[in-house]
Amino acid sequence: MKPEILAPAGNWAMLNAAINAGADAVYFGIKGYNMRHSASNFTIEDLKEIGKLKIKKYLALNTIIFDNEIDKVKKILDTAKSCTIDAVICWDLAVVELAKNLGLDVHLSTQASVSNSISAEFYKKLGIKRIILARELNLKQIQDIKEKVNIEVEVFVHGAMCVSLSGRCFMSHFLMHKSANRGKCFQPCRRPYIIKDKELNYELEVGNNYILSPKDLCAMPIIDKILSSNIDSIKIEGRSKSPEYVDIVVRCYRKAVDAYYDNKLSEQLKNELLAELKTAYNRTFSTGFLESFPLNEWATSEGNESKVKKEEIGIVLNYYKKSQVALIKVTANSFKLNDTLLFTGNKTGVVRQVVNSIMLNDKNVDIAQKGDIVTVKVLNLVRENDKVFNLRQGL
Repeated sequence: MKPEILAPAGNWAMLNAAINAGADAVYFGIKGYNMRHSASNFTIEDLKEIGKLKIKKYLALNTIIFDNEIDKVKKILDTAKSCTIDAVICWDLAVVELAKNLGLDVHLSTQASVSNSISAEFYKKLGIKRIILARELNLKQIQDIKEKVNIEVEVFVHGAMCVSLSGRCFMSHFLMHKSANRGKCFQPCRRPYIIKDKELNYELEVGNNYILSPKDLCAMPIIDKILSSNIDSIKIEGRSKSPEYVDIVVRCYRKAVDAYYDNKLSEQLKNELLAELKTAYNRTFSTGFLESFPLNEWATSEGNESKVKKEEIGIVLNYYKKSQVALIKVTANSFKLNDTLLFTGNKTGVVRQVVNSIMLNDKNVDIAQKGDIVTVKVLNLVRENDKVFNLRQGL
């Protein structure tokens, strides 16, 4: 059986991008109560609309919870139950207990650091349906736990990695009073640092190798090994990323998974998909712990290594379905023929379109300048107020 592809949704645009790209399930959080405080997140009121989606929906309630928050958590879980959310991702045992009492399926967060079969068996007896195993495990260890315990297993295959065990780091809390365990990590580990000798005042800049900042996880080079490991769900990190990140990553893993089960997954296809993944936000890639201990797999810069950047263009004023034409107001940067435009919006998700024609005042032009209102042929539906960007190489 194919494992599900589980995609991150930090807002409506990301959620719809995930669905359109072929995800089987999405995971999302409610503001203030999940491990991605920096994402836009959703409200309790959004749960009704999310519950109507035709794919699996998992609510991430995976921070530690304090006594003064219990009533709010109860309200969130009650609403999730009434809105047919498929499962709750958590690890605080108070949330586990409350969710179980409501009859909600519980997926144990990687924050619980389950790294052996005895721990997994213990949580299974508590009624946990699925375990998101510790990120420090390799494929052999994952397989052994799955076989011994016979429980659903979910494994991260793509996205940011933390230098701390299972992401339970206190660096952000100590330096900036932003607790990673409350979803507020400020990622101070991603920066260059100065090491100073107190006696002689020598200084060394630790920047060429960001020794607190691991490369991003990318399992595409070994996706066939993962798919042969009887894993139930492959998970993509990234609720703080962009809709186009979700679109690219989900599409690539969708193609790989489908090709594997059709006996068409070749090294050439994996290499092509890996190249495409590099166009999304990344800090360069490694296979993390899945194959072996990732010695010296550190990021080489503070931020994004992708050579494809998006440049703001403007907004959609209207879309004419019959003629498949978008009316665009250029409010920022110009664009020209053969550029690739990116449209993002809450309902649209992500749409890409190569510019084959530009009409200004009923005349064909080669370029649209700031202040222009132009029409462009767009084959897929976009909507009023969707944002428009230009995808450029090497900005």
